[in-house]
Amino acid sequence: MNQPRWKKRPEGSNWGDFGSDDQLGRVNLIGSEQVLKGVKEVHEGITFCLSLPLDIPGGKVLNPRRSPPRLSPTALGDDLYINFPLATHTPTLRDVISDDQVHISLQYSTQWDSLAHVGALFDGDDDGKPECRYYNGFLAEQDVLNLSQKPHQQHDSYAQRLGVETLAVHGMQGRAVLVDLVRVFGGGRTLVGYAALMDALEHLDVVVERGDMLVLRTGFAEALLDMQGSPQPDVLKNTGAVLDGSDQALLEWITESGIAAICADNYAVENLDRELAPDCCSKLPLHHHCLFKLGLPLAELWYLKGLAEWLHSRGRTRFLLTAPPLRLPGAIGSPVTPVATV
Repeated sequence: MNQPRWKKRPEGSNWGDFGSDDQLGRVNLIGSEQVLKGVKEVHEGITFCLSLPLDIPGGKVLNPRRSPPRLSPTALGDDLYINFPLATHTPTLRDVISDDQVHISLQYSTQWDSLAHVGALFDGDDDGKPECRYYNGFLAEQDVLNLSQKPHQQHDSYAQRLGVETLAVHGMQGRAVLVDLVRVFGGGRTLVGYAALMDALEHLDVVVERGDMLVLRTGFAEALLDMQGSPQPDVLKNTGAVLDGSDQALLEWITESGIAAICADNYAVENLDRELAPDCCSKLPLHHHCLFKLGLPLAELWYLKGLAEWLHSRGRTRFLLTAPPLRLPGAIGSPVTPVATV
């Protein structure tokens, strides 16, 4: 009989509530009922692409670890397959072939975080020694692997559990609700805690229900797109609302509301610029609460302007969202081309 993965779970977490081996977390709440609720929001059959061009932001300003995508042709021997005539080797053929590949940081632009993106040091064994763990107690180097120093491996990293493909297989389709923070707070930097978010929901007449995907427009991606691949950090740090992950009341609302995911048009969803107290335990408290404790995936850098304006013009906030990530086994993040259908 397999030993339990953990003896105690983090306070305020839902580890084990969806099963001891669950890898979906709150995404379990996006079932057939939520899909049908989303379909009921389709009145006119109009679609909106919610992705930025995947070479935006441009450069490495937002995150120096992440490089913009680089395209190149596939090759066979000395032949590069871009505008490649097959007649090169078989004179009777008239076909011309182009075939490419991409080197891409999976969380460079419009993207999903998988539940393997942010974990924590936590004593799940209750033996006084914290381990590197992820949602539902999955372990670093057992379930989420660093293979960079191991020879003869196809990959240098690999999430055997909690990889982004689990979200892809589930589908990530259901009812979503838009909270247009730009209409409430404008386009400047605003720190949004529980009280401010509740005021925004009331002002916008937004009702959030269990299983909904919460979509937040801050205007950040719009400003980023206007910069045309040359992001201006001094401008961006003062652009768009961010959630206050240090607000315990906000974290409790995320838990109690039953939302299944948070999708935002900004970078990181939460405030990255807060001063850390000497006894602070997490640089990314909202990521910690959502990804590590609840198994609630986060999405970033979506483009929401066109959808937001259309919904506002019709007095609506809900829509059908279809946003599966790549079914790329072992990946920790994924680009996504979300589609809103109204």
